[in-house]
Amino acid sequence: MARIYPLFSSSKGNSAFIGTERGGVLIDCGVSFKRLTAALERNDLSLSAIRGVFITHEHSDHVSGLKMLTKYTSVPVYGQKRTLQRLCSSDKISPNSPVIDMTGKKIACGDCELTCFNTPHDAIQSCGYRITASDGKVCAVCTDLGHVTDEVDEALKGCRLVLLEANYDERMLRGGPYPIYLKERILSPNGHLSNNDCAKQAAKLIKQGTTHLILGHLSQDNNRPQVADKTVEAALSEFIRNRDYLMGTAPMETSGEAVIF
Repeated sequence: MARIYPLFSSSKGNSAFIGTERGGVLIDCGVSFKRLTAALERNDLSLSAIRGVFITHEHSDHVSGLKMLTKYTSVPVYGQKRTLQRLCSSDKISPNSPVIDMTGKKIACGDCELTCFNTPHDAIQSCGYRITASDGKVCAVCTDLGHVTDEVDEALKGCRLVLLEANYDERMLRGGPYPIYLKERILSPNGHLSNNDCAKQAAKLIKQGTTHLILGHLSQDNNRPQVADKTVEAALSEFIRNRDYLMGTAPMETSGEAVIF
């Protein structure tokens, strides 16, 4: 039965495991090797269950633990070509691990099939992932995007579960302590997705048949789980929660819970 384990989700570190205790894939490795190992153990998962690491982009909150993970496990690293080149040139991947460009390809790994789709973000080449589990159920991990493009919209269509970015509340961001340049970066079309924009996309997804939503990559400074949840739920008022859809917020650090989809 397909499961997603949101191990870490915030502006300070991101990583999610999709699969079972027998094997699966890791999306990003944005925390230390020690913290990742502890989080896996909390979910009764072993390091050997990770059959491949799929990187969305090169920002530190998505790759900070990648060097040590690849050093100790030699697990294959997948991603888009320019992202992988940047990671290799900056010594973020151990030579022990094979590096595989999956741009435009469908990759089989850990009893899953994965494709990537481009996301508009201020990275060298940012992407999200669409994952088909062994039982045919489909999920997607889609964070770090300033707006929803046609490509993103198409990639999320038909997914049973979507982990979707709800990074900031616009009022909190605009009135908060961040310097102007950083606020403008976050608000830009290549920045992050707001609660309101997440809500609009969530409504579209539910109409298209998505039944499970996980709100992810929340900013600790410019958002709160209850604020994001309330904003998205308001946009889904024509549906009944826990009947037409299930929704939760990915924790900053796992408490040992997975979502079956």
